[in-house]
Amino acid sequence: MKVVGAAIAAALALAGCAPAGYNAADYGGGGAEPAANAVDATSAPEDDIVAEDDDAAEEAEAADKAADKEKDKAAEKAKAPKLDDDEITTELTEAPVKRMGNAVTDQDGFVLYRFDDDKIKPAVESRCNGDCAKVWPPALTEDGKPKLKGVDPKDVGTVTRADGTKQLTIGKWPVYRYIGDKKAGTWKGQNVGGKWFVVNGDGTKNLTCLPKISKPVAPPADDDEDSEESGGGADYSY
Repeated sequence: MKVVGAAIAAALALAGCAPAGYNAADYGGGGAEPAANAVDATSAPEDDIVAEDDDAAEEAEAADKAADKEKDKAAEKAKAPKLDDDEITTELTEAPVKRMGNAVTDQDGFVLYRFDDDKIKPAVESRCNGDCAKVWPPALTEDGKPKLKGVDPKDVGTVTRADGTKQLTIGKWPVYRYIGDKKAGTWKGQNVGGKWFVVNGDGTKNLTCLPKISKPVAPPADDDEDSEESGGGADYSY
């Protein structure tokens, strides 16, 4: 009888619940206790949960940064002044220029220059603004993708100017035309102020021919492009 009672008690314990009024002593199994009515679910190791939370947080942070970057691009594009077609530099070509060897020219064949007062470290910055930019018009772009010939695409970039426009860079150096060059292929801007130099296809200075330091032409008055050339007494810092 005790064996039967113990068996019944064990069966009830394994079942996980006991009948109302259950008393183990009634079944001859005084040491048996009813199983707990609630069973804890098996939990994942705490380290795994923390790792999953960290991964999710990193993914969310990366998504937020990507969204912010796209917003910044859209905002920058929206505030940039609309350019006329004749203000955009659509081509950069490294080609032979008389007495200078190879130099970079634009789509109209005009020689491009770099300015020693610009910065390329820690960040690229054009420091030719105002009247300076009237004398040295920056090579502007809207999409940063001019047609290239003889210039490595890896050397071409852009910098956002103070007025919000984008200027092409070669070897990180912002590049410009010079209004003193009246004809394509001329390079009267070479060594102007001891700071302006014809630019090579990799952004370095072309020093093949280096005339004496000269003064720049005066900025056009009231957008009058018929400026007098240097040597008339103008004294500008650019």
